[in-house]
Amino acid sequence: MGGVYEGRPPSAPFDVAIVGAGVVGSAIARELTLYGASCVLIEAGPDVGAGTSKANTAILHTGFDAKPGTIEAKLVARGYRLLTAYAEDVGIPMERTGALLVAWNPEQHRALAGIEAAAVENGYRDARPVGQDELYRRELALAPGATGALEIPDEGIVCPFTTTLACATEAVEGGCALALNASVIAIERKGRFRVETARGEIDAHYLVNAAGLHSDEVDAMVGGRRFTVTPRRGELIVFDKLARGLLTHTILPVPTAKTKGVLVAPTVYGNVLLGPTADDVESKDDRSTTAEGLAALIRDGERIMPRLLEHEVTATYVGLRAATEDRDYQLAIDAERNYACAGGIRSTGITASLAIAEHVREGLADAGLALAERPRETTLRMPSIGELQRRPYERAELIERDPDFGRTVCFCERVTRGELRDAIQGPIPPVDLDGLRRRTRVLMGRCQGFFCGAEVEAILERDADRV
Repeated sequence: MGGVYEGRPPSAPFDVAIVGAGVVGSAIARELTLYGASCVLIEAGPDVGAGTSKANTAILHTGFDAKPGTIEAKLVARGYRLLTAYAEDVGIPMERTGALLVAWNPEQHRALAGIEAAAVENGYRDARPVGQDELYRRELALAPGATGALEIPDEGIVCPFTTTLACATEAVEGGCALALNASVIAIERKGRFRVETARGEIDAHYLVNAAGLHSDEVDAMVGGRRFTVTPRRGELIVFDKLARGLLTHTILPVPTAKTKGVLVAPTVYGNVLLGPTADDVESKDDRSTTAEGLAALIRDGERIMPRLLEHEVTATYVGLRAATEDRDYQLAIDAERNYACAGGIRSTGITASLAIAEHVREGLADAGLALAERPRETTLRMPSIGELQRRPYERAELIERDPDFGRTVCFCERVTRGELRDAIQGPIPPVDLDGLRRRTRVLMGRCQGFFCGAEVEAILERDADRV
């Protein structure tokens, strides 16, 4: 029953239905499939990873600053190890940049010792204080006025697009069904779960809620009503690749009770991010930037690294985080109802995704789901879209075998005709330009598709018809 279903999904009962094909839902589908469960991954949108999972700071967190004793603290630390290994295994772009958590006043400086102590309590013992002189030797472009920092050498950056797609692809190749454009309308349980979707009914013996911003609504459908998701809008600015030389580390702020604050971070694609803001909003669908938010980020950028503002802005975007009443994950296994909830997963969700999947798999096994680990036979290798990887245009041997990898379509990001073709013909093909962008980096550069957009759209339409 594995495969991608844009029409009506198979009618036979599945062992597990997973609602939400973001990074957490996709990781859970992969994990359960590896243990022999027949699964269906249900996604309201037209593609995997097209919601919160694609719009974040893409930090690979060590968990040093998580609240000790929380589920998040445990799973982020575990997830860091799992994702680091998985990224190396399947080719997910990743870079260990290290981070400097910078204090800008005496109060923030005093807070560093408590943050270091919490890191130790969380099992991370490599954080260390950095004095003012050393800080400015290591980060030459940092604005004047910093009093010192806490170094976290193992913090990193990762590709959020490839992480989600890798998990979903491995799940589908392992037999998981993927039901797209299948928003959940209602759920009832009579012996087993019957999930009414926009694409028809899906039956399953177990249900996993990984619906992100809508996880509270899905929880209410099964009688939970344990939490409420309040979308927290995070606006970000992407600066040109020429800004990348300004910083060596990710520059983190001292966090507040509400947010981790505004950071300056490199990306695996060679850009520099500034953000995010943190504003609670009503709509779970409003991803528009605001003049106020962007102006606030510019002020923060000038305060943190003024030379950054000398560089061109490539793009702006908004991510909506699934904030709830509790800062911890809303992660629970209801064995009596064969139900697992993975809600309230916020900015650390990418890092923790594989550990959350492991936790859910263990919980469902305890609840009675028959599982047995299967030999992992995948030969999955994700496309090289990170700056630290050799891109196809750089590989003469690849171009010799297939000249399409020497035919550049997107000159800003150096994306070739062969990469577009392979993405369109992949196991989970893109259905629109945004999906193609997340698979190849096409249209992500300085011109934002002004030069190549029409050609890329024509290629998508032509090659999609051949699949």
